[in-house]
Amino acid sequence: MKIVTWNINSVRLRAPIVLDVMKKWSPDIVCLQETKTPDEFFPFDTFREAGYEHIHAHGMKGYNGVAIISKHPFSDHLVHHRCGREDCRHVAASFKDFDLHNLYIPAGGDEPDPAINDKFKHKLDFLEEMTGFFKTVCDPKKPAIALGDFNIAPYENDVWSHKQLLKVVSHTPPETTRLADMLDSLDWIDTARHFIDMEEKAYTWWSYRNRDWRKSNRGRRLDHIWVTQPLKPKLKSYKTLEEARDWEKPSDHIPVMIELDL
Repeated sequence: MKIVTWNINSVRLRAPIVLDVMKKWSPDIVCLQETKTPDEFFPFDTFREAGYEHIHAHGMKGYNGVAIISKHPFSDHLVHHRCGREDCRHVAASFKDFDLHNLYIPAGGDEPDPAINDKFKHKLDFLEEMTGFFKTVCDPKKPAIALGDFNIAPYENDVWSHKQLLKVVSHTPPETTRLADMLDSLDWIDTARHFIDMEEKAYTWWSYRNRDWRKSNRGRRLDHIWVTQPLKPKLKSYKTLEEARDWEKPSDHIPVMIELDL
């Protein structure tokens, strides 16, 4: 079972490169974030023609949006509204072997102070709400996957400069501490760091502002796939597709994939 997550930054604009990843990797499930389209304009037919007949999309005009695109059927396709807002950031589905949660955690704006930046407060509130949800609603003994654009690079080697980014939103202690609490909520396994040593740099995002992103290599690991303990022994591999950052009209994020031996 191959599962991909990707912040696509407009699915209607970038559906062709989603198809490219489907052809290259042949994933069973593709989860997208920042689809930026109402459901009536989501390219359902494009993906169904590629063999992905089962789609759970929840989006809005111009912002946010999440989708689960699958070759395999699923049930209990749910939409969760977080922090009292209907802003299309969490969908879930139940597959034969696991439950799946696709998340687009708020970016948090520019100023890492919830007293003056409501976007940052929203991000912290979202993380706390997700932690409570996993603790109270989910069963730690049941196989589950949480993935998506978490908009947080939690560890020192998940950013190009730990020292310089400590006060930059995505790597600040209020965020990384809360993400650690969310990780602990079900004793989740961070699949990237399951396969990649903590001393090794690992990125999934490079800003559009860097004209030569490879040369500057100022990346961050914002995109995550977590699994619960019952799936840990079934983990087979973890991959990223850096070449997608060079494709025509690329997202600033790259696809991330895990493979499970089910």
